[in-house]
Amino acid sequence: IRLNQLEGVFSEKAAFTRAKGELRRAEHRLMQRGLIEHRSVDGIADTNSYCLTAHAKRTLLAEMKLSGTEEKIADVLGHATLTAKPMYYPEAIERQVAELGTFFAPEQYAQIRERMQQRGFRHGFSCLFYGGPGTGKTETVLQLARKTGRDIIDVNVSQIKSMWVGESEKNIKAMFDRYRKLVKEKEVAPILLFNEADAIFGKRIREENSTDKMNNAIQNIILQEMENLDGIMIATTNLAQNMDKAFERRFLYKVEFNAPTTEAKCAIWKSMIPSLSDEDARLLATEYKFSGGQIENIARKHTIAQILTESDITLNDIRLICNEELLDKSHTCRPIGF
Repeated sequence: IRLNQLEGVFSEKAAFTRAKGELRRAEHRLMQRGLIEHRSVDGIADTNSYCLTAHAKRTLLAEMKLSGTEEKIADVLGHATLTAKPMYYPEAIERQVAELGTFFAPEQYAQIRERMQQRGFRHGFSCLFYGGPGTGKTETVLQLARKTGRDIIDVNVSQIKSMWVGESEKNIKAMFDRYRKLVKEKEVAPILLFNEADAIFGKRIREENSTDKMNNAIQNIILQEMENLDGIMIATTNLAQNMDKAFERRFLYKVEFNAPTTEAKCAIWKSMIPSLSDEDARLLATEYKFSGGQIENIARKHTIAQILTESDITLNDIRLICNEELLDKSHTCRPIGF
């Protein structure tokens, strides 16, 4: 709504003149209560036009079920919709993931949270899953959520950063406000997931332009929210070395996901392509240095080939698919005897 459209609301011109000044200076009581704000045009506040805030849409127009900013940047994944999937880890990772699974179980989580509060500790829990791509970081989050009955608030990192100056900060605040609301509403607290969080958890930099200032502001907000977190937050990253030390300190659990061992790869091959013999699964596990994610890609292409040809796929056919999966041919190990 533009300013000149509001004049008819006032019975006296003096009252409109007074309100006009308050609106332009952002001092009007409706602005102070967080109900309206200046409209942003190319990142600059237009002091002659106004729009409802996200807070106003949630509280005043709830029955219209409008999609707020926080809903655009974070999807809710219901735990009941997640598909069970066997996971294979080296022993060290297996132990840590099992510990988290026990901890996230609702009854155990409630007891630990209460004890932490009694001792004056922060009772929010932040976890970092880091390691190479395709090593099972995201899938581990999904399986933990499924097993412990927790929904996932999946943050769309790319949507947080807005082209408008100041909007990115509002986006991240709105997202955390939404998470707090869901924690209060749900019997079992959901997991807040920052998947592939490299873009916003990187090292803070000296501010030389508006983009640098925005990035640092977003990080400062997240750091503060992590201090006051009441719930479970998990971030995944392929580039832990680029993470700011301030973030590193705030993660209580840090789990490094390494490439699977030969035994783990054998199990993955067998679970993905059950028709493989134990000998063939071991041969593929030894011959190719694939991650679990890459093996899944090959298994999917194997299934598609079976459907298209309506025939069984041989080991040599699978090898061809493996070679197509490789961009860097040095990732193969020349087997003995060939």
